[in-house]
Amino acid sequence: MSKPIVITPGQWYKLKERLATDYRPGVLLLSYRMKEVLGFTVREHREWTERIGYVDDIRLDFYNEPKRTMFMLKYSEYLEPERGVTFTIW
Repeated sequence: MSKPIVITPGQWYKLKERLATDYRPGVLLLSYRMKEVLGFTVREHREWTERIGYVDDIRLDFYNEPKRTMFMLKYSEYLEPERGVTFTIW
């Protein structure tokens, strides 16, 4: 299993809308179908930091390296940082 892709919830909602137009609804609703077709599953992650508090993000856990590469090529514009959202930990 390769390193997960970490995105914000806002990025995930935009990406999910795009995936819904590209694939049938059953692919996004069932995790085993998502893993089979897209090569990843979605995991919500919450981490506590002393300075900021809770930080929520979405992790895309890939199980197939060629599918991860194709995903990065096809949907890279949805993985760019959002404007106005920065998480700086000092």
